[in-house]
Amino acid sequence: MRKRMWWIFGLSLFGVLFAGYLSYSKLFSGTCSLTEGCSYFLGVPTCFYGLGIFTAIFLFACISLFSKLIFRKTIVALSFLGILFSGYFAVYELFFAPLNILNGASYDLLLPSCAYGLFAFIVVFWIVVKK
Repeated sequence: MRKRMWWIFGLSLFGVLFAGYLSYSKLFSGTCSLTEGCSYFLGVPTCFYGLGIFTAIFLFACISLFSKLIFRKTIVALSFLGILFSGYFAVYELFFAPLNILNGASYDLLLPSCAYGLFAFIVVFWIVVKK
């Protein structure tokens, strides 16, 4: 389990850095740094939620690596929540927001940023639940 926890540590660190960059850009410049439309949930940019979930997974992975406590169920729950959350917004941006593309929005990374978060959450979930 320790070796898998290192993978979770690395993926969640990637998520924290990616969502942190998007959140920092949105917070201080007021625009999305990737020239794509910014989705909101309850009036808050979705990248802030992704940052929170990735940070929590990162902290629980750190605790699991450097102590005798293993937060397997907590990481499963958080990654599943991330899958549901980012999955909803990735599907929305891919299939229902093409109107944003007609209005000038584009995807600098070929896919919406939520799709990359979704991929990271799926991999973390798969690593934790596989036997």
